[in-house]
Amino acid sequence: MSSVVRHLTFDCHDPYRLGQFWAAVLDGALSDDDYPGDPEALVEAPGSALLFIHVPEAKSIKNRVHMDLQPQDRTRDEEVERVLALGATLVADHRTADGRGWVTLADPEGNEFCVERSAAERGPAAG
Repeated sequence: MSSVVRHLTFDCHDPYRLGQFWAAVLDGALSDDDYPGDPEALVEAPGSALLFIHVPEAKSIKNRVHMDLQPQDRTRDEEVERVLALGATLVADHRTADGRGWVTLADPEGNEFCVERSAAERGPAAG
């Protein structure tokens, strides 16, 4: 039998605060036993589980792995605005005039992630 990915784990300074951000982004929830100041926080959302672990050092280089988010019930541009309002920052805008492309954002601790077009924006061949 093969392995499965149980969590995507992030080293961070404030697990609870970062967990709150990602719970809001993914329409998930922090584990019931996570509180401010805990050394770890677990976010469970449809299709994913993110674990945030406290480390003393700050992020110092670009991520080697990142998440690509695809909105389910809004457009890419609406999702970008929503996530920016939650506390993300704009890293790079790769949207093109023909409507394709993506936007690279960073979470409150600087971890990069991308927001792609929704399946509806990709059309019937999106799959």
